[in-house]
Amino acid sequence: MAKTTNLYVRLEPELKEQAESILGQLGIPLSNAVNIFLKQVVMQKGIPFDVKIPATKPVGISNLTESEVNAELEKGYTDFMQGDTKSATKAFTEIRRDYGI
Repeated sequence: MAKTTNLYVRLEPELKEQAESILGQLGIPLSNAVNIFLKQVVMQKGIPFDVKIPATKPVGISNLTESEVNAELEKGYTDFMQGDTKSATKAFTEIRRDYGI
C-alpha cells in the first residue's frame, strides 16, 4: 500500500535520538517503527502493550527512619492478623515479575 499521508509529532529531541539509535541497531527506520506500532494498534484494537505506572522499587531498610520502619512493621502485622498474606513462592514470583529479575 502506497504511503499517502504524513504524520507530524512533537518529541523530546533526546527521546528521538535514543529511539533512533536503538532502532538503527535493529535496522529499522523510525518511520517504519511508527508504522509497526500503528498496525499493532489496529490489530490489537488498542495500545499493544500495558500502559501503567511502573512499580516502585522496594525501599531498603537503611533508607528508612526508625518511625518509618515501625510503621512498615505495623502494616505487616495488621495484614497478618487480618489474614491478608500470600505464600513465599507467590510473593517471590511477583517480585521477580514486577522488577524484572
